[in-house]
Amino acid sequence: MGAGHDHHHGAANAADRHSGRLWAAFALLAALMIVEAVTALGTGSLALLSDAGHMFTDVLGIGMALAAITATRRATADPQRTFGLYRLEVLAALGNALLLSGVAVYVLVEAVRRFGDPPEVTTGPMLVVAVLGLLANVAAFALLRSGAKESINLRGAYLEVLGDLLGSVGVIGAAALIMATGWWWADPAVAVAIGVFILPRTWRLGRAAVRILVQAAPEHLQVTAVHDRLAAVPGVVEVHDLHVWTLTSGMEVASAHLTMAPGAEVGAVLTAARTALHEDFHIEHATLQVEPGAARDGCGPAGW
Repeated sequence: MGAGHDHHHGAANAADRHSGRLWAAFALLAALMIVEAVTALGTGSLALLSDAGHMFTDVLGIGMALAAITATRRATADPQRTFGLYRLEVLAALGNALLLSGVAVYVLVEAVRRFGDPPEVTTGPMLVVAVLGLLANVAAFALLRSGAKESINLRGAYLEVLGDLLGSVGVIGAAALIMATGWWWADPAVAVAIGVFILPRTWRLGRAAVRILVQAAPEHLQVTAVHDRLAAVPGVVEVHDLHVWTLTSGMEVASAHLTMAPGAEVGAVLTAARTALHEDFHIEHATLQVEPGAARDGCGPAGW
């Protein structure tokens, strides 16, 4: 005997609800990325090139987020995709983390090389474009901030924009310092600072995505606590084959076998168990199988 509960789509569809803002941020950052890249090559600024590289990952990351939203929406009617394509947003977040890590490592290596022989940098255009980049990133930051708390996909794009915003501040500072003092080392120094700031946040995002992909239990949930709470449901004498995992951002899923006491009523046990999971752990989708006490011997462990 078993029972399920409809998917809770609210948090999982956060990216879909914010797709208009994603498109606006995508267009804005794509335009500024081109301007920054061209100016960086013309002025010889590694800091500005670093900022353009980070903006490229912003654009690519938001593009992947939009592609995941589109694919997820189209997959909902496919009976073969019983969980839809919610995991696409997690894959997009992991892709963002890998791309941003690659850009940051490249900039760090290039900056170390330049410390030995810092090239002359044309600061005027560097400063103007950095200011434009800052304004674009502030706008994109505001567009993505509300959705970043609900979706790991949006969180990836948000973190990239946050890093790029701080990078633009750094480029402005480097340009001003070079103009005032002639200290050319400010350019690679700022590039290093941007990379050092971004890498730990990128790795945390990648780690969160990998946890979901390997179906580990959510960090904020203790599986033993879930087990004990289900075992405390009236009419339940034992809990086994308990699994808790995250399908996508904000959508925790659980399955379990509940052994019932003699005389316990199935409907009451299922209702109480689902209510406990919802109220105590915010698990909105649970598949629960109830078994009479005598049937426990016939329920062997899973082969995997």
